[in-house]
Parts: sequence; structure tokens; C-alpha cells
Amino acid sequence: MVLSAEACSDKVVSLKISWPVLDVFTIRLYSMYFSSHQLLKVLGVSVVIFLLGPLFSYVHAESKGPRPHTNNPILAVVDGESLTLEDLKNSQIHDAMVQLYQIQSQVLKEAVLVKLTKNHPELKLDSEMPLPSEDDVIRFYENTPGIKEMGTLEKMRSEVTGYLKKVFHNAYVNDRYQLAIKKGWAKIYLQPPLEFKLKARVSTAKLWFDEDDGLARRVFLLEYSDFQCPFCKRVQGTLDKLREQYSKEVQFGYRHFPLDFHKEAKHMAESVECAREQGKFWELQKLLYASDSVSRAKLHQYAKKAGVRNIDRFKTCLKERKYKDRVLDDLKEGMKLGIRGTPTFILGTYDTDTRVVHGELLSGAVSKEKFKEVFEKYLSISRAEASLVP
Repeated sequence: MVLSAEACSDKVVSLKISWPVLDVFTIRLYSMYFSSHQLLKVLGVSVVIFLLGPLFSYVHAESKGPRPHTNNPILAVVDGESLTLEDLKNSQIHDAMVQLYQIQSQVLKEAVLVKLTKNHPELKLDSEMPLPSEDDVIRFYENTPGIKEMGTLEKMRSEVTGYLKKVFHNAYVNDRYQLAIKKGWAKIYLQPPLEFKLKARVSTAKLWFDEDDGLARRVFLLEYSDFQCPFCKRVQGTLDKLREQYSKEVQFGYRHFPLDFHKEAKHMAESVECAREQGKFWELQKLLYASDSVSRAKLHQYAKKAGVRNIDRFKTCLKERKYKDRVLDDLKEGMKLGIRGTPTFILGTYDTDTRVVHGELLSGAVSKEKFKEVFEKYLSISRAEASLVP
């Protein structure tokens, strides 16, 4: 399980769970952030995904022999044209498929070992299975984000220990499973979901670098953020360092995603668009993120500090909510991409002609190291293409 409490959502904190199993510890993590009714819905959806897995794992087979697994079944035929799962896929469907694959993979491993144990007794799961030590429990408690908010080490010890036992169990199973595959005793047809790339329009996003500066930046980081989200605030320093390091190769853009429960977020978003009229978008954006929260009545004071010269024009712009629709359009487009919390980033290759980013979605206060890892993946493609140009 990977726990992340690094993003704002409609429940303030969003959790990312990579499931080997649905255990008491996982349920407790969910219960901290969801009501009992909502928790039942979350667990219910998980069970439905598990039970309806075959719908995602459609198989094509002849009358005899094994039935190979495919991740892109034909779901419908419309006027003679096939409509596949890939045609419908968005980030939410992809995430569900990844979770389903993780569950299927773990169950399949154990089923394979059970079948092989009769003829290959060395694969039997026995008493030599390792157990977590006290150091393992302490290390997990100290290094897992969000767990300390649930209680002290003594309070959480039994649940952490139980969870780690299952992690160790899965690792033990995987070792024996890999031995079986290496020996050729089993052939596996289950495959992970096909790689999914979002297509995100840059549209009216504010760009960090001037597109007319003569540099062809073929990689783009598009940010969707909320001025009242603490995780959006936290990641700004990381973005500043990345802009400096990748100034010649990566373009950075900003779009708004004000969450409903952040009452001032929409007005703050509209205010930076008003400042944008006078060339002070980034200056006001930086000041607003440096503050805890700014009421609508005080936004003009921050605009003045940001260097906005015509404050009367700024006040009129804000009063008339001149950029209300722009902020709303950002929000709508973000939701179409599957964004539900902030900060969220679309990172990938950039088509300057269509102004579309083709890439993947990262959410939460992403670390500098993770950003760099994904940057380098897409930059390697961009650099290879550039080397082919005479």
C-alpha cells in the first residue's frame, strides 16, 4: 500500500492506495476521511470492480487452447465501426484498471502456486515466511505520510504490524511465483493496462516562458491549482527550482482549479487574471501563495504589492468578475481530464501547433525527484527527435 495525503480534494485529503489486499488498516485509513455512508460506497465500488473484472479483462479465444488476455476489448460496434475500451478511457477508468490489475495479479500468483504445489513442493508456502521486526514497524510509522495523525505508535502498532505481515506475505509469494515463471512451469497471459496518455489543451493557461523567445520547448508541465490548498502552496518552491533547472527545455503553464469548499479560491483565481491584464500575473500569484488566505476585500492591497499600477482598473475588473468564465472553463476542462483534487499536473510532450500536451497525470505535492524522473523520460524523446533534424 502506498499512502499519499499530499493533495486537496473535496474531502480535503485524498488517499492513493495500491491494493494488494483490502485490510483493516486500509479501511481505517479511508474511515478517517469519509463518512460511514461514503466509506460503504468506496468499499462497494472496490468490490464491484473486483467482481466485474472480466468486463475489463475481455478475452478472445478460439474453440480450443488458452484464451489470451486483452486490455482493449471491443465494447460496441457503431455504424460498422468498433468502439474499444481505449476509445473511452480517461484517467479515472485507467486508475480503476490499474487497481483491478493489482488485485488480479496478486490473486493469480497465489492460485498458480496452489496448483503447482502438488508437483513442485518447493513452492509450498511454509512456516519460513518472514515476519516484520520491531524496526520494520517503527520505520513504517516514521516514514509513512499521514499515519501519525491517526495516533501514536503504540495505538497503531497492531494495525501496522498486521499490514506489514501482509506486505511480507505478498513479497514471499512473489518470490516463489517468479521461480515458477523462470522454470517455465506456468505461462501467464494477464497483462497490465496499456499505457494511457492524456491530451490536455493549454488553452488560456498562463505560460511561464515567452513562446517567442526562440527556444523550442517540447515538454510541458501544466499545473491545475487552488490558492487555498496547502499542498499547492507547498509545491511552489519545487516548481521554482525546476523552472530554473529546465528553463531551456520545459515550458510551464498554470490553470485554475478552485475547490468548492475553499470559499475565497475563485476570487483569488480571478484576481490574478485581472493582474494578468497589467502584466503582473506571476507576481500576484506568488504573493497569494505566500499568504494563508486572502479575503476578496483585501485582494487589491496584494495587487498593489505585486506591482499592479492601475488599481482602480484592477478593482473594476474584480468587481465585475471579468474573468469568472475563464476560471470556470479551467475548472470544467480539468474535470474532463479526471482531475478531482489539487495540485494536479499534466506532464508530457507539447505540440506547439495544436497547443496540446500529450502525457500523464501527477497529483499532490510531487517531489522534485519525481518531477525530474518524468521530465527526463519525455525529454529523452524530445532530444532524440531533435537529433534527427538536419
